[in-house]
Amino acid sequence: MKTGIVFAGVGGQGVLTASSIVGIAALKAGINVTMSEVHGMAQRGGIVVTEMNIGEARSTLVGDGEADIIVGFEPVEAYRVLHKAHPGSYVVVNTEPIVPISASLGDAKYPDVDELIANMQGLNVITLEATDIARSLGNVIVTNIVMLGALAAVPAFPIGKEYMIEAIKSRFPPRHHEINIRAFERGYEAAKR
Repeated sequence: MKTGIVFAGVGGQGVLTASSIVGIAALKAGINVTMSEVHGMAQRGGIVVTEMNIGEARSTLVGDGEADIIVGFEPVEAYRVLHKAHPGSYVVVNTEPIVPISASLGDAKYPDVDELIANMQGLNVITLEATDIARSLGNVIVTNIVMLGALAAVPAFPIGKEYMIEAIKSRFPPRHHEINIRAFERGYEAAKR
């Protein structure tokens, strides 16, 4: 059995950090994992996509129609990778947009978030205001960890919550454990609702 996951967002959102935490958690749980940064830019604003297969997988890539879960750190980027989903896939979406400069300047139009989500028909869509949750915890930087909490709540996610928490603790110094675990738990609770 294999679970294909696609993480999509923009540079600066912690997409690569989040996907590496899932990889660490899979290894801690004794589950095979293959992962690939398909394309991305470390600079703030560039598109970042990471693909991962957990379980019996030979490839680091997730083909079209093979993603069981899509984690969209930004609504348009989640929508952009929907061709990877199949009917019944889970899509976890942070509803806060990051409007590109071209749209800010009026050269392009940012799509309506509600319309984007409405067009994700046939999929199990979980929306959450991850950035607002992180803001309420006092640090918007933990938005990616809020998203990981929501991912852990998805029924198709094959890694136990305890392994995710272990992986978070192994990725950050002890002084950052408390806020990251709180962010994870808040994301988990929000997705369960």
